[in-house]
Amino acid sequence: MITLDDVRAALQLLDFDAQAAQALMSPVSRRMSPPEGTQPREAGVLVLLYPEADDLHIVLTRRTDTLRGHSGQVSFPGGSRDPEDTSLTETALRETCEELGLCGDDIEIIGTLSTLYIPPSNFEVMPTVGALAVPPVFQPNRDEVAEVFTLPLIALLDDRLKESEMRQLQNVDMRVPFYRVRGHQVWGATAIMLSELEGRLRAVVASERIAALMNQPDMAETGLNSTSTTTG
Repeated sequence: MITLDDVRAALQLLDFDAQAAQALMSPVSRRMSPPEGTQPREAGVLVLLYPEADDLHIVLTRRTDTLRGHSGQVSFPGGSRDPEDTSLTETALRETCEELGLCGDDIEIIGTLSTLYIPPSNFEVMPTVGALAVPPVFQPNRDEVAEVFTLPLIALLDDRLKESEMRQLQNVDMRVPFYRVRGHQVWGATAIMLSELEGRLRAVVASERIAALMNQPDMAETGLNSTSTTTG
């Protein structure tokens, strides 16, 4: 399995090319930085890990179809920064509490990924990586979260979960890569953040170890055997 020590080492890499890793799961022609003179809004999301069945799992949510922004899309728990938030990590933790009912001091902060600019909404998003010591009990906010599901962290290293297709985004035809998880297409900002985490893990986990993990008998289904909670 991939361990928290692996994750810590991955997040502490000093000379890692985050933009190159992000670009692997980024739609072609996507803007990676704000236009000159633009002041983007700030947001924070939580890349939450927890142990289950000898693997670390990443928590993902599917937003309800009634939300104004990015409705129906797969995302990490998180949202825009409130004036009283002292940091974007605090934003991510507050939003995770509101969306999933995971509150308190049980979440250990491991580190952060690179801040990502999201052109359609003019947000700069900082992903905080946190971990729980035990599997959580999700209490999704049905107004915001339609479904909670998880991706085994090891599955990020399985290229069989990656696909792409042509789409029209903002009236432009472009090829959009995505991770296929439990029948969902995880694309856009969420996939770009996952791609950076994947790249960092590949930089610290020996290729021989990755090959051995990929050869496990159940790896072909590992992206499908994850936990899912649908709100009522």
